[in-house]
Amino acid sequence: MKITIVGTGYVGLVSGVCLAEFGHQVTCLDSSLHKIERLRSGEIPIFEPGLEEMMGRNIAAGRLGFETQMQRALRNAEVIILAVGTPMRESDGQADLTQVFAAVDEVANALTHHAVIVTKSTVPVGTCRKIGERIRMLRPDLDFDIASNPEFLREGSAIIDFMRPDRVVLGTTSDRAALLLSEMYAPLKRRNIPILQTGLESSELIKYASNGFLATKISFVNELAGLCERVGADMRDVSLGMGLDGRIGPAFLKAGPGYGGSCFPKDTHALARMGQENGLTLHVTEAVMHANELVKARMIQKIVRACGGRVTGKTVAVLGVTFKANTDDVRDAPSLTILPALIGNGARVRVVDPKGHRMGEQLLPGVTWHSSAYEAAKGADVLVVMTEWQDFDTLDLKRLAKDMCQPHMVDLRNIFSPASATTAGFRLYDAIGSKANWVEAPQTAVAVHMPPMDLSVYTPATALNGQSRPLAAPIQMEVSKPAP
Repeated sequence: MKITIVGTGYVGLVSGVCLAEFGHQVTCLDSSLHKIERLRSGEIPIFEPGLEEMMGRNIAAGRLGFETQMQRALRNAEVIILAVGTPMRESDGQADLTQVFAAVDEVANALTHHAVIVTKSTVPVGTCRKIGERIRMLRPDLDFDIASNPEFLREGSAIIDFMRPDRVVLGTTSDRAALLLSEMYAPLKRRNIPILQTGLESSELIKYASNGFLATKISFVNELAGLCERVGADMRDVSLGMGLDGRIGPAFLKAGPGYGGSCFPKDTHALARMGQENGLTLHVTEAVMHANELVKARMIQKIVRACGGRVTGKTVAVLGVTFKANTDDVRDAPSLTILPALIGNGARVRVVDPKGHRMGEQLLPGVTWHSSAYEAAKGADVLVVMTEWQDFDTLDLKRLAKDMCQPHMVDLRNIFSPASATTAGFRLYDAIGSKANWVEAPQTAVAVHMPPMDLSVYTPATALNGQSRPLAAPIQMEVSKPAP
């Protein structure tokens, strides 16, 4: 089958490469000549395990090509997949469809034969209908079908997610479109992967509902982690006990510094706005967003407490800035809230990240970058694990503790244990969801307050189109003496 992908960002590139791996003839289109030239040479602009090798294999086999001209890209295409960006609009938190409709206009003007035009970009409910109306207005003579095929790709696991998905969702309005798209995913159908046929609106909403629910699990677990720290429970055991319940499942029950990345923050905001625009308040979704910001304040509290109650003049070594491991993506990562708050209160912040340097350098001014954890930790007052990179699992904790000015660790990903940290010489090991393990008594208690969230004006610390946006209201820290 001849397939054209419009957009070579994360979703477009992964989708194109994987569809070529299925055996289809795929052309990926992008307006940037520089980017296309790099792709033609086998160089990928993102970090995704296994993608570069798979792309090179399909280029060599002649199944995958790259183009900058719409007319050439659409030649004989049976399926046209729109995979352009839908960043969050700063004005209201809704998805910005500027790139989508610009791509639609180009496709409509260049297309000369029947094709199924598919939205894989995450778009608000009703967008597919609007796309159809727009094309009919521009080209009343054109024979086409509109369909929705949302993506469910996790950064760092995108190839596995595409090649072995939990399900494929196809929203269509005609048997002709349904048949073509089923043929496109025939290799998955042969493996008995569920392929769900729905209407356009249901397909569009499934993506938002899925991400909103997963974000809810994360925020719920992060709030429980705070309770565990107060009552003496261990969140790791609680998560295991919850996850063994088949009705709940173990996925997304790992406590941490809050969700981030290119999907969950954007999609929860868009879902909340869709509710408001239709006269409904989605209380759970809005509470999830609020809870996700509050957990970041609690992480700052841990770091400040580990520094003795104030971070002014203290050196904080941070392991990882990406929102998760196995990606170079720093967009909406917890680090974009936590590190500027520390710097703003006088801390010297050193950072090491295996893949996040390029994007992080633009979004985190004021930090000092190091090539190794040992360099970053030398002379530091506290070591903070921000991202669960496998590279950090095998660090020599004794060496880290020995070289630090004050061997305190705040593990925001629970990759170590109190026993391993204190045995290695750390006098404090503070993780998520368990009482801090102090070899010596804490000097102060710290309270960090964040203002209530007003959804109508609120935008999180984020990175859209290469720009960093601050919190709508600053995080304020107050230090109080412990009770005698």
